[in-house]
Amino acid sequence: MTDGLVVVDKPGGLTSHDVVARVRRLAGTRRVGHAGTLDPMATGVLVLGVGRATRLLSHLVLTDKAYRATVRLGQATVTDDADGAVVTEASAASLAPDQVAATLPALRGPIEQVPSAVSAIKVGGQRSYRRVREGSPVALAARPVTVSRFDAVAFRRPTPDLLDVDVLVECSSGTYVRALARDLGRVLGVGGHLSVLRRTRVGPFRLEHARTLEELAALDDPVTLPLPDAVRLALPVREIAEDEARELSFGRPLPGAGLAGTAAAITSDGVVVALLREEDGSARPVLVFAPAG
Repeated sequence: MTDGLVVVDKPGGLTSHDVVARVRRLAGTRRVGHAGTLDPMATGVLVLGVGRATRLLSHLVLTDKAYRATVRLGQATVTDDADGAVVTEASAASLAPDQVAATLPALRGPIEQVPSAVSAIKVGGQRSYRRVREGSPVALAARPVTVSRFDAVAFRRPTPDLLDVDVLVECSSGTYVRALARDLGRVLGVGGHLSVLRRTRVGPFRLEHARTLEELAALDDPVTLPLPDAVRLALPVREIAEDEARELSFGRPLPGAGLAGTAAAITSDGVVVALLREEDGSARPVLVFAPAG
């Protein structure tokens, strides 16, 4: 087993936990975790850690994400996406593309977004989606998120009363693209829901780094980004000497090197020894991959 990351191009219809289970079988270990989930209907970038790299996941900066999506205007659903039953319909026949495009700026920037009721947010100790499925009313509080891009790139009419809008979205972690689709439909007065969602990027990890489950199954080792490659892609790197590696292996700090945030300490032969964070002129280990002894 190689310690490292697996960037999966998740297929539709599987939960993120389903994908973790598949990769556990492929890697021959239960030490597999994910760095954030995708809805079952969604496809695209899902970042998994294998072996010691499961400890790396919480230190990755994955706060910005990018998506390609389709918003269907003219129908609202109970889940704000295509997996839920239609609850309202209003003809979008009179909507023109320029009207839709003119509405998008109001949903960009720092906004207060009410999450989809069918979400994993806990309400009274119970997941919101479970309360909805049990028929209980759910009212979630708005949360601050940032939508840096919400652009329409194509329009289609699957029926005379519906308008499909292909959009590109870039946003902060915690943003619900389903909620953007819902809110776009509300502002336009016809209702809307998300019919297609594909995540194209999570932090530095893009579709070009991703493999399908079928492609991973054909490999001798499903770990496509071994730990040294993973940290070089995701974090600043500090090259360290043998004596510095020994100090870090005992959990001792090194003199600061002026690196901001969390950095990876790597030896000249490519061994990832620790993750460091600088404070008051010292670089202190926050995670040691190769402890002494």
